[in-house]
Amino acid sequence: MRGSLQSYRKVSLESQLADASPHKITQMLFAGALERLAQTRAAIEQGNMANKGVLIGKAIGIIQGLRNGLVMDQGGELAKNLNDLYEFVLRRLGEANINNDPAALDDAATILRELKEAWDAIPADKHHITAQNPSA
Repeated sequence: MRGSLQSYRKVSLESQLADASPHKITQMLFAGALERLAQTRAAIEQGNMANKGVLIGKAIGIIQGLRNGLVMDQGGELAKNLNDLYEFVLRRLGEANINNDPAALDDAATILRELKEAWDAIPADKHHITAQNPSA
């Protein structure tokens, strides 16, 4: 049963991604990172260190993906500030992993939640604007 549910989730995610705009994909990445952090916290609280390592690794991968998506040469101060925030989040996740520290996870989640809320607040008519096309 568990394998069937995982297969369904994977197919569902793949179909969502196939039709998603870059804006929607970014929303999904933020949501996925926050979900992995919540799961990591639960794994730490349950003493499941193997699962903690897998989950925090997935969260780190998502944050690296968000960070790698920044257009540093065209994004100006905003891109630099986002890069610095992602770097802080990654540093706190490393500390959480090494020290099994839920407070470090909370720090990372707070930053990600604020970024997600800001991203979610972008009006739909602005979702197509990119660093390559800022005047559209």
